[in-house]
Amino acid sequence: MSGVWVYVENREGAISAISREALGAARQVADSLGQPLTALVFGQGVGPACAAAFDLGADAVIGADDATLAGGRVEAHGPLLAKLAQERQPAVILIGASTRGRDLAAWTGADLDTGVVAEAIEVKVDGGVVKATRPVYAGKLLCEAFVTGTPQIVTLRSRAFAQAAATGKTGAPEMVGAAVAEDAIPTKIIGFEGKGGKVSLTDAGKIVSGGRGVGGPEGFEPLRELADVLGAALGASRATVDAGWIPYEHQVGQTGKTVAPDLYIAAGISGAIQHQAGMRSSKVIVAINKDPDAPIFKLARYGIVGDLFKVIPALTAEFKKRLN
Repeated sequence: MSGVWVYVENREGAISAISREALGAARQVADSLGQPLTALVFGQGVGPACAAAFDLGADAVIGADDATLAGGRVEAHGPLLAKLAQERQPAVILIGASTRGRDLAAWTGADLDTGVVAEAIEVKVDGGVVKATRPVYAGKLLCEAFVTGTPQIVTLRSRAFAQAAATGKTGAPEMVGAAVAEDAIPTKIIGFEGKGGKVSLTDAGKIVSGGRGVGGPEGFEPLRELADVLGAALGASRATVDAGWIPYEHQVGQTGKTVAPDLYIAAGISGAIQHQAGMRSSKVIVAINKDPDAPIFKLARYGIVGDLFKVIPALTAEFKKRLN
């Protein structure tokens, strides 16, 4: 058994940010093990993504270009990944922990009867074994975990790893066929509908997030304006989503998105442990809340005790001056 594999999400020829991060982490793991790195690029019209995978450090690329693989259905991608792994026996499979990546890792682990370490924020090689550091207990503690069998499957948390840099490397991908026919896939894609803000929440370097303190749907408007000025994504707590003030795709927390931006502004969010689980890995946290005893202040680097409807517009005005 040998080789490190990395699954590469792609759409319309472009590699996703989380897969660029996975390529960077996989390159380090492969180098530590002294093994080649193979990128797996499945989809439709994958030629540009295959070329990009070589450029981002892959030694080899296995591509699959088929209509059944368009849209990323796990019922199409899972059997293909499992089939290739059974035939070629890689030592390690790394997958970005996106919604698609989590499904794919679980599917592949079940098919191959091997373990999966989920949501790693750091990986290292120790004695030929990939050991992953991951948060537990809603992020209160970190633990080190590893898979005893093979392949070792690990999913990598978004924004926990640096993206792979361009190398100028080129190569010819090995193309393989799909593993299942369309008739055997129980789900069908009838279209895509864009939702959410202008910036992807999971990929965002800056997030402005609102909680129950915004008071209602209209309370998010000042936050949207600040987010637009900063080029940030708009986030929300579960309470605001449950109240119907904002769609679910904005939810940050244990039952929403897990994010790790460079800047997280929490406005009117008390900081329940479920919310902290989704954002505590943020590099800089700014909390704005009327309650000086709100739990969010224990997590924040900077705290402002005050009315968010006064503080947010003041911040927006100041950022407009400084950024324009």
